[in-house]
Amino acid sequence: MVGEDNDAILESTGRRRFLKATGVGSAVGLAGLTGLGAAQEYPSDDIELIVPWAAGGGTDRTARQLASLAENELDTSVFVTNQTGGSGSAGFRAAANAEADGHTVGVLTVEIATISHLGIADITPDDFDAVMQYNFDPASLTVHEDAPYSTIEEFVSYAEDNPGEIRISNSGIGAIWHLSAAQMAQQVGIDVEHIGYDGGAPATQAVVNGEVEATTASAAEVAPQVQDGPLNMLAVFGEERNDLFPDVPTLREKDIDVTIGAWRGLGVPSGTPDERVQTLNGAFQSVYESDDFQSFLDENGFGLVNRGPEEYGEFMASELDRFEEIVANLGLGPGGDGGTETESGTTTASETTSS
Repeated sequence: MVGEDNDAILESTGRRRFLKATGVGSAVGLAGLTGLGAAQEYPSDDIELIVPWAAGGGTDRTARQLASLAENELDTSVFVTNQTGGSGSAGFRAAANAEADGHTVGVLTVEIATISHLGIADITPDDFDAVMQYNFDPASLTVHEDAPYSTIEEFVSYAEDNPGEIRISNSGIGAIWHLSAAQMAQQVGIDVEHIGYDGGAPATQAVVNGEVEATTASAAEVAPQVQDGPLNMLAVFGEERNDLFPDVPTLREKDIDVTIGAWRGLGVPSGTPDERVQTLNGAFQSVYESDDFQSFLDENGFGLVNRGPEEYGEFMASELDRFEEIVANLGLGPGGDGGTETESGTTTASETTSS
């Protein structure tokens, strides 16, 4: 636990164990000792964070950091479980279907705004009450350093003169990096081929190997190959330049109106009492503002973005609408045919992967 000496830690831990052992914090204990309802004692149990992606990925790593630091803020145990499958839908559904009492929190990623349009599952942001957003990692466009274009303007010009020749790899057809490349291509009016791989790492390696001409992924994913290898980043798809690559412009700086990428946040089952949502927001907001959490995200290349319950809820709703149009334009919904197969591991929209 952060910010406490050993005596304080022991005192806090001992008090939690005493409350659980004596029943204080349960409905019966509260009624007997204080005459108050159980609704006024929160949290009265451990808090579970459900991560819809596998252990070790970016979402899992950030969630475990949140959980570790939030224990001191909430004075209870906060733990992570990984429930994977269905492009995130298994974990999203488990969180949405939990009891709406504030003791189960879903780690929501951008896929909550895409999978219903892709025909993977009918779960959407409407199934949650937003708690907060803590991260946004914009896509980036990265090419080989030997390519005949070294700027985003030259890339677009080359694609205009050579329609269909540029292949852009991604972490799976229908996944966020595919949608990022597709939106960029639509915005500037170029014809490119989208090639799906089984994750961001092989998609990046495909550019190194010359299998494709470009890739879209987060700056953190391609950083090693750009900093010490043969790749060159042309643009980031965020509102601001990336701290890892301060010399790389945003698309908006080049009059390309595209801001898109992966994001992460927290939500609870729809109908959770507002006071509990606010308690969770206050606790995780304190964690977000802590030096420990800020340093963790910064040192690992994760982007810091903070939205509270109302703003995050509005943001997810707008993302749901935005991706409906993007997916429809790509023909990736039910009955659509937006995928491209390769020998090196293409995924379809129903098999997309994420970190």
